[in-house]
Amino acid sequence: MPTLHKPNILLLCTSQQRFDSLGCYGNTQAVTPCLDGLAESGAKFAACYVQSTESSPSRAALFTGKYPRNHGLWANGVALPAYQDMFTRALADAGYDCGLIGRQHLSSCDDAATEARRDNDGYRVFDWSHGPRHRSRQNAYHEWLRQKAPEVYAQIFPWNARGRNADAGPSETLNHPIDTVAPELHYSHWVAERAIAFIGTERAENEPFFLIANFSDPQGPFGAPDTYRAQIDADALAPPKGTGTAEKRPGNARANAGQDAHAPDAGTIAADDPREMQAQYLAMVAQIDAEVARILAALDASGQAEDTLVIFTSDHGEMLGDHNARQNGPMMNEGATRVPLILRWPGRVPPRTDLPDLVQTIDITATVLEAAGITRFAGQQGQSLLPLIDGTATGRGWAFCEYRTAGPRAAPPVSTTMLRRGDVKLIVWHGRPATTWDADGELYDLANDPDETRNLFHSAECDDLREAMMDSLIDVLCSIEDQTRPRVAKW
Repeated sequence: MPTLHKPNILLLCTSQQRFDSLGCYGNTQAVTPCLDGLAESGAKFAACYVQSTESSPSRAALFTGKYPRNHGLWANGVALPAYQDMFTRALADAGYDCGLIGRQHLSSCDDAATEARRDNDGYRVFDWSHGPRHRSRQNAYHEWLRQKAPEVYAQIFPWNARGRNADAGPSETLNHPIDTVAPELHYSHWVAERAIAFIGTERAENEPFFLIANFSDPQGPFGAPDTYRAQIDADALAPPKGTGTAEKRPGNARANAGQDAHAPDAGTIAADDPREMQAQYLAMVAQIDAEVARILAALDASGQAEDTLVIFTSDHGEMLGDHNARQNGPMMNEGATRVPLILRWPGRVPPRTDLPDLVQTIDITATVLEAAGITRFAGQQGQSLLPLIDGTATGRGWAFCEYRTAGPRAAPPVSTTMLRRGDVKLIVWHGRPATTWDADGELYDLANDPDETRNLFHSAECDDLREAMMDSLIDVLCSIEDQTRPRVAKW
């Protein structure tokens, strides 16, 4: 039975993991027994959407509980403004022992830059590492690897490394040497090791902990140790979705320009060997599952499992060859915008709870704050998931996502906005003056076309539906404006 008056909170966050990469979300080729079991013992949300398909804006939405247009970190390479509060600070002020392992990405990390630690983050432990390939001297994973296997480190990251061995981000190849190291030297293993150490820390009686453990996988380049790659049968994988419908997408040249700006050569990889790409991706997920199992076993062994809210999610998805695209960027299809979300809280969240409601990343923030008993957090815009789980509230009925010219290369600016209401999804490809392109869009009936292969935006029989969704988008944009400044008088 739970013993703490406030629960521990363990937030497990991956990078670029689409919702349908787990067995519990219907992927019959996924090797994810631990995460499937986690879903069986708690609540699984079928339709969780991120607020941006870019890492930094999405992660800032999680940490602040605000939409990107309000927290100010609108693209990768932009820093979260110093005046924006992080929920981890609120947790620390409420008596939580807080820690971060792995990636945070609330400021630029380009060209081996070290992410500046924020004064108000609330962490006691800050084991920062932007990723396994990032060459910052403060990369905690590299320091661990250097001490644990100096010969491996020296081989993969020579001091004067150039080319692919020095790559700090996704490359044009399927994998990088650091992705296929022995499992006990892998980044995902390091995340689990540090998480296990944090969980085992001696704390004062009734002092709860909060830990966010960030896995860099399954973000590209795609590659996993042979042990995990051998678990996936590439020949059994279904082909990517919608690969014959690219010409029906708005301004295919624009989609390609936006994709190329965000992920150079990504389309080439998807076209060359899509099933091997998928197999490597699922192998990375399988390794994450094995490391999550180690973390949860340590939580059980410590006697704290009954007192811990465990949350599993990702910062955004991955196209993985769908619609002839890879990575994320301006594409707002399901693979890029929809992520897994699983909650386990013994005694509070009933087992085998499957929820179809449309929910969002910012709702995780609100849920953590409610679980911790924090009633005031400036400007947060999410809705706690706990009333949905209890059946005492209904969801908002819509989900919103936006992308604003956030790719690493300066192609003609591409900006997109998504609104899903019920089973209908609208994607706006913005035109002048936001971009130099003509405005266009996509419209999908997900109930009858879950793979988004029939764009109804220009269908005459759907004119009324398109206009209704455009009107709804305007109303949603009004509803999510930041109106937190108090009105102190009539005028």
